[in-house]
Amino acid sequence: MKLLLRDSFFHLPYPIPQSQSRNTKCLPWMRPLPPPLQFLNRRNSYHFNLSSKVVFGVRFDGPIMEIGKDSGMEDGDFVVETCITRTLPPALTLEKGLESIKDAVQKLKLNPPSTSSGFFRFQVAVPPSAKALDWFCCQPESSEVFPVFFMSKETKNPDCKSLYVNETRGVFGIGSAVHFTRSSSSISGEKTTTKRYLSNDSTLVMAYGFTDVNFDKELSFMKHEEDCYYFFIPQLELNEYEGTSILAVTLAWCDSSICTFAEAIESYELSLHQATCHICPTEKRCSKSIISTFRKLNVLEDRTLLMVYTNTLSAGGNYVVKDFMELKEMSSSRQFCIRLSPTVVVSSNMLDNDSDKCYSVQDCANINAVWASIIIEECFRNGLTYFCVAPGSRSSPLAVAASTHPLITCIACFDERSLAFHAVGYARGSCRPAVVITSSGTAVSNLLPAVVEANQDFVPLLLLTADRPAELQDAGANQSINQINHFGSFVRFFFSLPAPTDHIPARMVLTTVDSAVHWATSSPCGPVHINCPFREPLENSPSKWMLSCLKGLDFWMSSAEPFTKYIQIKHAHASNNTPAEFSEVLNVIQKVNKGLLLIGAIHTEDEIWAVLLLAKRLLWPVVADILSGLRLRKFLISFPEIKNNIVFVDHLDHALLSDFVRGWIRVDVILQIGSRITSKRVLKLLEECTPLSYIMVDKHPFRYDPSHIVTHRIHSNIVEFADYLLKLKFPNKSNEWSTCLHTLNMTVARELSFQIHAESSLTEPLVSRTISEALSTESALFIGNSMAIRDADMYGCGWSNCSRGIATTPLDLELPSHFILVAGNRGASGIDGLLSTAVGFAVGCNKRVLCVVGDISFLHDTNGLAILNQRTLRKPMTILVINNHGGAIFSLLPIADRVEPKILSKYFYTSHNVSISGLCMAHGVKHLEVQTKAELQDALFTSQREEMDSVIEVGGHIDNNAIFHSTLRKFALLAANDALSVLQRLSVKDSVSDDLFLCKVHRMEYSLFRIQLCSPPTKITANYEHNNFYREGFILSLYLDDGSVGYGEVAPLDFCKENLQGVEEQLRLILHVMKGAKISCFIPLLKGSFSSWIWTSLGILPSSLFPSVRCGLEMAILNAIAARQDSNLLSIFHSWKDERHKPKGLSKVKICALVDSKGTPTEVAASVASLVEEGFVAIKLKVARQRSPMHDAEVIQEVRKKVGQHIELRVDANRNWTFQEAIQFGSLVRDCNLQYIEEPVKDETDIIRFCEESGLPVALDETIDSIQENPLDMLAKYKHPGIVAIVIKPSVVGGFENAAMIAQWAQQHGKMAVVSATFESGLGLSAYIHFSCYLEQKNVEVCKIMNNKSVPSIAHGLGTYQWLKEDVATTPLKISQNAFTGFVEASVVDADQLLKSFQVNHHVVQRNFTGESVCRYQLPVESNGFTCLFKVQEIGQTSKENVLVFLHGFLGTGEDWISIMEAISGCSRCISIDLPGHGGTKIQNHSNNTMKESCMSVEVVADVICNLIHQITPGKVTIVGYSMGARIALYMALKFTDKVKGAVVISGSPGLKNEVARKVRKAKDDSRASFLVAYGLHLFVENWYAGPLWSSLRGHPKFKQIVASRLHHEDVQSLAKLLSDSSVGRQLPLWEDLKHTETPLLFIVGEKDSKFKAIAHEMCYTIDSSRKTSDASSSDVYELFEIPDSGHAPHLENPLPVVSALRRFNFKLEDGNTTNLSSQ
Repeated sequence: MKLLLRDSFFHLPYPIPQSQSRNTKCLPWMRPLPPPLQFLNRRNSYHFNLSSKVVFGVRFDGPIMEIGKDSGMEDGDFVVETCITRTLPPALTLEKGLESIKDAVQKLKLNPPSTSSGFFRFQVAVPPSAKALDWFCCQPESSEVFPVFFMSKETKNPDCKSLYVNETRGVFGIGSAVHFTRSSSSISGEKTTTKRYLSNDSTLVMAYGFTDVNFDKELSFMKHEEDCYYFFIPQLELNEYEGTSILAVTLAWCDSSICTFAEAIESYELSLHQATCHICPTEKRCSKSIISTFRKLNVLEDRTLLMVYTNTLSAGGNYVVKDFMELKEMSSSRQFCIRLSPTVVVSSNMLDNDSDKCYSVQDCANINAVWASIIIEECFRNGLTYFCVAPGSRSSPLAVAASTHPLITCIACFDERSLAFHAVGYARGSCRPAVVITSSGTAVSNLLPAVVEANQDFVPLLLLTADRPAELQDAGANQSINQINHFGSFVRFFFSLPAPTDHIPARMVLTTVDSAVHWATSSPCGPVHINCPFREPLENSPSKWMLSCLKGLDFWMSSAEPFTKYIQIKHAHASNNTPAEFSEVLNVIQKVNKGLLLIGAIHTEDEIWAVLLLAKRLLWPVVADILSGLRLRKFLISFPEIKNNIVFVDHLDHALLSDFVRGWIRVDVILQIGSRITSKRVLKLLEECTPLSYIMVDKHPFRYDPSHIVTHRIHSNIVEFADYLLKLKFPNKSNEWSTCLHTLNMTVARELSFQIHAESSLTEPLVSRTISEALSTESALFIGNSMAIRDADMYGCGWSNCSRGIATTPLDLELPSHFILVAGNRGASGIDGLLSTAVGFAVGCNKRVLCVVGDISFLHDTNGLAILNQRTLRKPMTILVINNHGGAIFSLLPIADRVEPKILSKYFYTSHNVSISGLCMAHGVKHLEVQTKAELQDALFTSQREEMDSVIEVGGHIDNNAIFHSTLRKFALLAANDALSVLQRLSVKDSVSDDLFLCKVHRMEYSLFRIQLCSPPTKITANYEHNNFYREGFILSLYLDDGSVGYGEVAPLDFCKENLQGVEEQLRLILHVMKGAKISCFIPLLKGSFSSWIWTSLGILPSSLFPSVRCGLEMAILNAIAARQDSNLLSIFHSWKDERHKPKGLSKVKICALVDSKGTPTEVAASVASLVEEGFVAIKLKVARQRSPMHDAEVIQEVRKKVGQHIELRVDANRNWTFQEAIQFGSLVRDCNLQYIEEPVKDETDIIRFCEESGLPVALDETIDSIQENPLDMLAKYKHPGIVAIVIKPSVVGGFENAAMIAQWAQQHGKMAVVSATFESGLGLSAYIHFSCYLEQKNVEVCKIMNNKSVPSIAHGLGTYQWLKEDVATTPLKISQNAFTGFVEASVVDADQLLKSFQVNHHVVQRNFTGESVCRYQLPVESNGFTCLFKVQEIGQTSKENVLVFLHGFLGTGEDWISIMEAISGCSRCISIDLPGHGGTKIQNHSNNTMKESCMSVEVVADVICNLIHQITPGKVTIVGYSMGARIALYMALKFTDKVKGAVVISGSPGLKNEVARKVRKAKDDSRASFLVAYGLHLFVENWYAGPLWSSLRGHPKFKQIVASRLHHEDVQSLAKLLSDSSVGRQLPLWEDLKHTETPLLFIVGEKDSKFKAIAHEMCYTIDSSRKTSDASSSDVYELFEIPDSGHAPHLENPLPVVSALRRFNFKLEDGNTTNLSSQ
């Protein structure tokens, strides 16, 4: 990199050329710029404050460490300082953020640290209005503190125009807390003192500076020197991100350096004082004064210079780089300005250097040019930098002046209407007016639609319309109309200038512009109009004019400020001095019982930020309109804990379809922020609620109250209003109201989501859902009117998956979500100009914009494509057009049912066949047409990442759209009724937590049963014992706190990758976590409620449960709820809000008999005939049992011949046939009238092919067995009409919730949903009978909603009861022939009788398990110089030879392992210990010199633990270790082979290979240990778990409990010593030992833990490489197991897969089996 630096260090300001006369009047931007010169700038003419202070701060030796530079350093030659980070609650404004940090530092100052050195960082999230460039421009010319800098984050072609038009994000900093230097003296090997580096785990601490530069701080100059650098960490920093800015203060001190703590505080206070005193008000953008600011500084540009910025951690979290070149390749900015001292100012790409634009006012050819120039210049000085120019002759002076201004951006369009809407869009995005320049005549009239929109929605806009002079008015002059007050009341201000003349002072023109801009930007904002008549000549023809018209403009000419500054004085109220008229409102809000926060259209990110903070404080349910910015959100958290998070009610609109819900909702107070609401149903609710108080807040004074129900209208800035409320203390209110609305909303949301995704075609609601999911926090949405905005409001996705979260900033914002900026033209809600507005919005907001419009709206503004094609200073945008060839909204209005289709199509739909692709081609815009969801997702993904604009066309059909919307409404209504019915019947209020729940779990037990069968199951591998056949499983007994008991059956199937031992381990763990768990009253809804409860209440990922375990757990809970309610399971499944609507005759279930078709055709036919005589009307025959398809076909033919056509025949091939065999069978039974063939082919990809070629009906069974993950995506492949049935086994698909969802999909697609048993006992069958009846009732509802013909009840596959020779119940289940119908049926009454009177048949019970108690005791272990008194936790019988010893990680305790130990203690003796310094383990030193004599290295701790194991057991043990415990476990496995037979290494490492890395890590851990001792455990834990290593764990619902458990260590001194002594930096690496290991190892890592995944793979590679020369297999020694959906702590985040891996490893060790673990 070449810098324009020289050896001389002084430079005089660039002189003004002699050719310029002293009398010449120059505008500031017209001043000629100097040629590129060195930036170093000691200027004789520069005056600065003599008290100015260049703040250096503590000297560190580099933002990162270089191997080549520091490899020879010895221990003690350097130290690492730990960054202590305090994250403060988000602030309402930048000023509030400064106050918050000031208070926090003041507390530190009053209680100063005892350490001689330290590094503190305080950070707070502030709203996005806090602009770095504004703050920099506000700093005084005579700054008292240096350095001061602004650095732009613009990475693509930064130039000065982007600063004005796009408000480029960047960083502002002042002062230097820490500096890093590398000078020629240090390179040459000059002896230095101890080197100091920074350790930073919890947040990104950025260092800024230059490479190849030597900055002499004493002499205050810079010069170019290869391989030198100067970096610093600012004392105060504002870093802008998407949607937020981060304000941070850094304090660093070192008593041995030049900066003590007191001096650091003094320096910080100086920086804070200057920054606070010179801050830009939110409503005033100082960036308009950039020219003025840089002119005062006399900045010289050097565009060859780069400002480098780097995290104080290098990439990947390492502290070591190879050499200096890596530092030079760090991220850099080419747009910045930095004042390093009063005499050194460095700048790049901050000023324009287009010197050929330099001209004076005197050079203007005529008076027209003079007036046009000063109009444009004054607009610029008022911050108006974006001009929309329409072609025309009369406006030539304005157009030329605007286009030649070097810092103004112009865009042109031939269509004034589109151009004006484009200006409206820019103002929406930037919150600053754009300027529209037009010619006279109808060109002005074409602006009216946009003016109306701007007026109605308070969008600032400045119209400069050229006109004929007065003498040509009303005289028949060409292109002349009356333009006086042309827009009437739609503009805030109008003034018609006289034609330019030198007889009128030019000051009048300036004050007119200033007044117009003030009116446009003051509340209420809106359009303003200046009419500008011009006489000829309109071009630059020379014409004399008098300089006297410029009299009084000298000060204006010499500055860069507007002529007239409008200053608004606000009345500030102290926090305890609330205005009297406002007290009533505050009183109402504080006393609310059921409040509703309604958020309407909000136009700025600051307002969205304020409302988000207010919602977090109020904790009222929030209904957010699509234009609020909070309707489409990206969650930062992954679990919906209502108490601490905002409850968004996104689907209230559809819930209100229910009369039941509308009658239930009664609100005390409605607080509406923002005027406009899209949903008509929500507006209707507000009318019906007749609340005691209806408060509306908006910054404009107009009445937006169409229902005339507002009781308190607050005319206030939203941020100021929020400020008042945030100062209040709100009493703790019951969150019952929020919980109810939350559950109601989630039920409707899940139903809508199901319906939208269950429909395989690309529907318009699916488009809305897909685009909302595709949006990122760095993008924005512009939504069109008509159907587009309504669908987005109703169906947009405002929440994320429970196990995932996103964050775009390095700071935990303490907010639950990021907002997505959304805009639309809802002022007049027209469909004109939408495309042009969207393009302008993209320029103004400086984001990637996704625009969604309908086809009619698109066609209405195709001229917007001409503007799109210009691509002026904006990011690429995507336009999504929903083309249903007409106006689809009319199909949803009442008129659609009352007008003939022909009239509807022509005069309402305005149907068309215009080619959108042809229009795009004509304008040179990329066009994509999509037909499927996958194509839409791909197109959106591609377009959001390409550097070009694109139009995505989505085809649609008006009638289909209307039908699907109707279907969605009906199912949403049904879901809302179900949710509210369950709520009213089951909820109980918890007096402690105010949560709504049903009951608490007292305890849970299980029994292993073994029942005899009459014959072997048709598919299950049977236990053969003297020709006896058995079915084994578990009975769950769930006891509630009121004594109610619910029973469930867990019956695993061996062919489903389940076995009794694995299932029992899961049950043992569940027994442990279920104690005291609250049962949600919403569980019976079966709409994701079970999955949500399992995750949030138990902390278990639902997908990790075995399907049979989940099924049995659901069965037990639902039966317990039924018992508690004195009801039956069917009523719990399906509650009717009105029993009169309950279908009759749906309390019995027809049974399908099951026949294994062994024997001859005649024998099988006779067997079937006997079943028919018993009353079975449906028979399923098993085929493909080792016989040919021809034989099976003969059997079916004979059976059909025997029983006749009235019996339903089904056959089940269980995937045993090839495609050819299935086709052969099908051709032979074509005439046998089969109801369906179940799973005819081995390969599921051949199923559809079989349907089409055979023409026979098919049922799915095994195909859906693994459907727990993304079931709808999989089912969508089987919509084919040839698939007529879905056979659902609840114990295989994962319980009733999953089964109900599959059944609903089948029923809505006209397929049978057949419940099938898997040889469960009478207990399971009784539950299935209730569930089958429930599905029959749901099918009646579905048929009604879908307008399908009612189908007869289905015979369900529960005939396996005939296999039961004995049962788990003392009284067997009764299934018999119905005396009235003659059919074999199961009755809900009989099944309910069994469940209610269930008594376990103890003859079939093998054993019972009620839980194991944990034995806790202490064991002393003597070591060299100390005694360690270990706290031990033990579970399992001491007689068991298989002993597992569990070692926790740093800050953990042995209690971390209890749930896993409970799970595997059935086959092992499990022991966990608290490591030295942790929990209850104590260290007692033998000498008086306590801590120094006892070393706690990994080697010493391992030796002590080995001695402990000797006391526990004489045999070998398996060591299970996590993190620090994993390093100890690995060491013991490699070193103590006589005592360790195997080791499980969870997120562990064998150490660091690199010597320098070890030294750094050692120093880092020493610093951490000092931090722990100096500042205590609480602050240490807070910082520890804020690091990136724990990002996945932070998303776990039990994270707070986990962190709380880390605060119970009794001996902090020993804890710190263990951290230091056992540092991976002090541990000798074990990589060489790994090559020779013979001890079996199991490496376990989390799927999301990229760092330790890489380490684990490297360990595996090391072992593999060492064994290539031998015959031994690596699988004998190690296995690698990756735990899904988990990070660094998989045993806490997803314990069940860890249990499974431990079991298999244990089995391998016990069995001596060398088979690969993954194959077991």
